[in-house]
Amino acid sequence: MINAYYLEAGRLRQLHVSALEELHSASTVWMDFFEATDAERAWARETYGFKLPDDDEQDEEAADIEASARFYVEDTGELHIHSDFFLLGDEGGENVRVSFVLKGDVLFSVHSEDFASFRLLRLRARSQPGFVEDGKDVLLELYAANVEYSADALEGVYQRLNAYSEQVLGSNLDDELAAKVLADIAREEDLNGQVRRNLMDTRRAISALLRSKLLASEQFETARQILRDIDSLDGHTGFLFDKLNFLMDATVGFININQNKIIKLFSVASVALLPPTLIASLYGMNFKFMPELDWQLGYPFALGLMLLSVAAPFWYFRRKGWL
Repeated sequence: MINAYYLEAGRLRQLHVSALEELHSASTVWMDFFEATDAERAWARETYGFKLPDDDEQDEEAADIEASARFYVEDTGELHIHSDFFLLGDEGGENVRVSFVLKGDVLFSVHSEDFASFRLLRLRARSQPGFVEDGKDVLLELYAANVEYSADALEGVYQRLNAYSEQVLGSNLDDELAAKVLADIAREEDLNGQVRRNLMDTRRAISALLRSKLLASEQFETARQILRDIDSLDGHTGFLFDKLNFLMDATVGFININQNKIIKLFSVASVALLPPTLIASLYGMNFKFMPELDWQLGYPFALGLMLLSVAAPFWYFRRKGWL
């Protein structure tokens, strides 16, 4: 699917492209290729004279750690940028690759997911005249919306961690709830890590744009502001990592305390049962004849001595504060 965005009275308007003759417009600033077919890619190549990256190429470049795989300029002058955009789903967050091609003042985007940051940009550009003026403005605002979306995700993580704190530090935490809290904290840690990786990738892309010297003075200042926002969020992700580690350590510590209580009970029981076992062994081995035939109080005396030997360790342990 191809959507062309053009300026009309300073506002961004959307046109769904279904035919080749609709592809080119003098006022077009953004061509968005969402799950584009081979035919639609061929249309773009025939009209604009360059090949859009396909999904296989994006996967190959994602595995390449060289900076040239993320930001490079073709011999014909097109600027290629490959960036990760954050996508929050029911199972957590992930970073999905988006390819951009900047040719002149027109931005081409190729992606396979519908991002909230793209929807946010379209909403703002339709309602605010002069919000964007060319493809570079669109690209910068997409990065800014991606940073805002990441900030919202971090805010959600913080709110959920407050709820987990009440559970961990409350008085009703048992082993089953502790195991569930640990699983939830692990998911939040992964989400926080995904956001931090996305912010790092966005910083690299913005820095590459600044080095390219393609931005006007106002666009340059916008890019600098995005970098400042990323720096502030980086500090917040560090704070969240510390809070996550604290909650995880506290939960594991609670589980260890419960296990130690169980081990302590077994230890006390084993120590308390040693004296009566010794008395029973001595009592049964050191009489030539059955004691009850010579002494009617033999068995009661032995049983009482065994009970006393059990009570004595418990009294001593309680006096020492070990129970």
